[in-house]
Amino acid sequence: MGEVLLTEDCMRLISQFESLTGAGSRDCVIDDRNERIIYVINPGEMGLAIGKKGASIKKASDVMGKRIEVVEYSDDPEQFIKNCFLPAQVVSVEFEESEEGPVAHVEVREEDRGIAIGKEGKNIFKAKRLSQRQHDIADVQLEQSEIS
Repeated sequence: MGEVLLTEDCMRLISQFESLTGAGSRDCVIDDRNERIIYVINPGEMGLAIGKKGASIKKASDVMGKRIEVVEYSDDPEQFIKNCFLPAQVVSVEFEESEEGPVAHVEVREEDRGIAIGKEGKNIFKAKRLSQRQHDIADVQLEQSEIS
């Protein structure tokens, strides 16, 4: 597993997020380019993080002044990558070794391709960054689905 080094800012943000939502977080990425903070939530605590009708995540977002996104952690790299792309439906994840390390080839349903990429590539950026930090995956690439 990748060694996650948390900056002082991240530790402060995780602490603030946990006290606002009650959900445990094991990592956070500050994405200034997309004006957001991405948290990796402990397994099974997604409901706490989001709250009833999104109340917890909205409150945290208002307090922190940035959009907040959450991804549920999984020990299984394939499941973790699927969680990164939600709500896009991942059809398959295949790993291949490269000189830099494992590369994940992700196939999503054709109708979910836009969601998987995200505006200006922000969702694929999130998947690449978090997969690298949590599971030492060198790259995440979207594959074109054969099924239409």
